[in-house]
Amino acid sequence: MLGQAFAPAKVNLFLHVGAPAADGYHPLCSLMVFADVGDRVSIAPAEALDFALTGPFGRELSAQAGDNLVQRAAQALLKQVRGPRAPVLLALDKQLPIAAGLGGGSSDAGAALRLLRTTWAPELSDENLQAIAGALGADGAACLWGAPVMAEGRGEVLSQPPALPVIPAVLVNPRALAPTAQVYGRYDALGQFGDVVPPAAPAAFETVEELAGWLSLQRNDLEAAAIELTPEIGDVLAALSGERETLLARMSGSGATCFAICGSDIEAEQLAEGVERLRPDWWVSRCRLGGPWPDPA
Repeated sequence: MLGQAFAPAKVNLFLHVGAPAADGYHPLCSLMVFADVGDRVSIAPAEALDFALTGPFGRELSAQAGDNLVQRAAQALLKQVRGPRAPVLLALDKQLPIAAGLGGGSSDAGAALRLLRTTWAPELSDENLQAIAGALGADGAACLWGAPVMAEGRGEVLSQPPALPVIPAVLVNPRALAPTAQVYGRYDALGQFGDVVPPAAPAAFETVEELAGWLSLQRNDLEAAAIELTPEIGDVLAALSGERETLLARMSGSGATCFAICGSDIEAEQLAEGVERLRPDWWVSRCRLGGPWPDPA
């Protein structure tokens, strides 16, 4: 093996979405953080460039063979370097649900790009690598480094967010899909577009409780549209909001994953255990939100 990299789940603590522009793209403003749970990407020597899928959600991605974001990232990087490069096997251990609002594909691509730069093009600058990641999707640039960021524009305009504490949290996915294009289509039909001016915020949040209080004044503008398409999202939010350990419950991205912020790791563990007992058919993961988290040794 030549190396491996962690691809953390992305969580939108808030997501404000404006009316679509003439080209159909929506301006947004979002505070993105990253979980200490996610996928893993590894590379190993091979006779030809190849790709392998493992993990509990790997089979669900098998239909995308040849067009997975990890493979697209490798091809995009190859176009930016001169001369032949040693072929590798790219392996994705898919631990996160797909079409889940967790930026899994973009984070996988970011992990692949970090690994492949080390192997193929160590001379490539961070700026050039970020441009490649950004061209792969709206979350690509933000997910390359897995660090908290304020995203604007289409998601490609990145700035430093307020300083954040480590956030104990629980992620819950009802194992139901919320396809991004369909959610945005329903959002457009509803016609209730949000303000994408970055909200006023302190330079730093000292406690999780302070952060949760500020976030309660923000929103995820796609939530209503996603619930109309995938009612199970509403069930998850109701289950999380009704528990004493929850400081704030919200949907991430375009769904279907929701998160609950808790006051401590112990409370997050208690909440996760309670939700698992209530709904053993849901995907539940206790985590911490923040980032960046270290790559595996």
